[in-house]
Amino acid sequence: MPRYADIVLPLYQPTYTFEVADGCDLTVGEAVAVQFGQKAVYTGIVWRIHNERPTAKQIKTISQKLYDKPLLSARQMELWEWIADLYMCTLGEVMRVALPALIKPRGADEESFEHEQFRPRTLHFVTLCGELAAEERSKMERRAPRQYELLTQLESRGELRRAECDAAALAALRKKGLVELVEREVEGCVESECQYALPTLSECQQKAYDQIVHNFTQVQTVLLRGVTGSGKTEIYMHLIARTLAAGGDVLYLVPEIAMTSQLLARVRRVFGERVIPYHSKLTNVRRAEIYSRLNRSEGGELVLGTRSALFLPLHNLQLVIVDEEHDSSYKQTEPAPRYQGRDAAVMLAHLHGAKSLLGSATPSIESYVRAATGKYREVVLAERYGGAQLPEVIVSDTIRAAKRGERKSHFNKIMLDKIEERLERGEQVLLFQNRRGMSPYVSCGDCGWTARCPHCNVSLTLHSGSRLTCHYCGYSEPLPRRCPACTTAEVKPMGFGTEKIEQEIATLFPEARVARLDRDTVTSESACNRIVEAFERGETDIMVGTQIITKGFDFSRVTLVGVLNADNLLNAPDFRASERAFQTIMQFAGRGGRGAEAGEVVIQTAEPDHPILRQVMMGDYVAMAHAQAAERRAFLYPPYSRLIGITMRYRDAKLLHRAAIELAERLRGRFARRVLGPTIPPVDRVRGEHIVEIMLKIESGASFSRARQILREIIADLLQHRDYRHIVTICHVDAS
Repeated sequence: MPRYADIVLPLYQPTYTFEVADGCDLTVGEAVAVQFGQKAVYTGIVWRIHNERPTAKQIKTISQKLYDKPLLSARQMELWEWIADLYMCTLGEVMRVALPALIKPRGADEESFEHEQFRPRTLHFVTLCGELAAEERSKMERRAPRQYELLTQLESRGELRRAECDAAALAALRKKGLVELVEREVEGCVESECQYALPTLSECQQKAYDQIVHNFTQVQTVLLRGVTGSGKTEIYMHLIARTLAAGGDVLYLVPEIAMTSQLLARVRRVFGERVIPYHSKLTNVRRAEIYSRLNRSEGGELVLGTRSALFLPLHNLQLVIVDEEHDSSYKQTEPAPRYQGRDAAVMLAHLHGAKSLLGSATPSIESYVRAATGKYREVVLAERYGGAQLPEVIVSDTIRAAKRGERKSHFNKIMLDKIEERLERGEQVLLFQNRRGMSPYVSCGDCGWTARCPHCNVSLTLHSGSRLTCHYCGYSEPLPRRCPACTTAEVKPMGFGTEKIEQEIATLFPEARVARLDRDTVTSESACNRIVEAFERGETDIMVGTQIITKGFDFSRVTLVGVLNADNLLNAPDFRASERAFQTIMQFAGRGGRGAEAGEVVIQTAEPDHPILRQVMMGDYVAMAHAQAAERRAFLYPPYSRLIGITMRYRDAKLLHRAAIELAERLRGRFARRVLGPTIPPVDRVRGEHIVEIMLKIESGASFSRARQILREIIADLLQHRDYRHIVTICHVDAS
């Protein structure tokens, strides 16, 4: 009897059915090469095997398997299906982000289809291969103590990883023929190897650790709410060691690549080369190697990565840690699947029967409410490690400072005085400005002309080198000397970004060593590491940055952090603006005072009496969370509802608006007042395409799965209209 297989391809397409060739032994989850279209050959994943012949007249045949074992486990397939269903995309779109590029090769035809079988990576170990006479040993002990120490370590332990050895001492011993390097494939850890030099927990940390372990016996998910600098990472390490000792896998998620360098060094000091970093800045070859090796592992793996690490094959997953769980970077916006990494991590743990720990000093309102209602258990870590005090918060009124002549350039006097104090004492400063570039826009003072992108409805940002750049499409042009509209006046920079602050700080404090950390300087993982490591070593006095510098860093010499413009956080057009402003400022405030010296925070704002800033001054997360939760309950916003943002894009503005109005009317016929819009967003044209948005709000208690199904059907029916079939329509589940 003929056999057929439903194949998932890395395309915006449903599964396609192929016939299985005689003698081709397939199982679900395996990768196969299939011809799609006239000639193109793709890697596909076998999703289902059955005997149901499709209605198509011609059915292509599968004849080539690509790997000697399935690429996906049953649990991975369940996660893909959950993501595709909840976030309203196809399995093919999940496949595009879930599998490394080299794991899923494609070709224009069979001859150009290149497939490489990736093998487990190897590590270098150092072993003894010669003996030293007693006289030579005595001489080495006196004249080369590092070589002698390494030699005695090898004699007692048998072998060492190369990474554990002093490089100069190792080279010298190799030259003398006393040691050699041995390559060995890395496999999963066995229990007897899981002995680590773990950091000692304080009394407060130990109590939190014990509570987490106890709560894990009753629930799957625990929320650890610990103030900044309380030592959450040390607790994570103890939980990781406990899991690895049992032969389980651990997935440790962080929101940003920039965080991984410093955190990776801390975790590797305990777990060594066992730690596997995984993020988008790795090479394609490295990502493929990691995926292949983990797919062969039987357990005992520790992966430290960003949200994409969710899709790695961890077959014995027992613990998932989501650090800084509140961070908006966990939400994928483009391309599909537009998933929330935190929620997907909790689901991944659930599918494996594993435990999930969400950690943050300022948890998301969603997680806080889930803990308050008993879905999660909450553990509070209220003290900073070592008894350090939380930084003192000073709110500085920019309007009052300007009126009193106490404002110089973009700095209030108190900010400059505090910076000068720190520099005199040899301490470090962090300055936060949530815009990059020299100035957000340039304008003519006579006629009001503003430089705008010809492809997007946004102003161009001025960068160093007198270049105007669009942060949406990348368009760039030189800064005009005269206004193109009136041709008489010079255009002037308006506002300020991180480049401008870096320039002004260098002028105001010429002796200070200044660095900048933003998307323009973090062009690669190594570039980011250089900036962070130089600051950590004390080679930089002041670091200016965007939101990157507010997250997770631990700099012991920083005693002052400055927020240069809190107003653009407080007044963002988003129902989450107050929550995110509190989280950002509190997280940034926590970067200061982590060493022996107390820290201070200076916040510049035109709204010194804003409720969020009062809550920041008191460090009162609970008051903020209660106020925001009450407001959202009253207006039916998450977590008391689920939001689906519908974005429609097309080059013809009139046709787009007509389609949006018709879609909104159809939706109101089924969802009534739950439909908001259509509305025109602040940025209503990007890369030449006009944009219109509709919001669908589904209250808690209503069937969200049924709502998504109705929405799919209505959109599919609308796009069958010949005038609308080319309009791009995207659904953002759990949109802001």
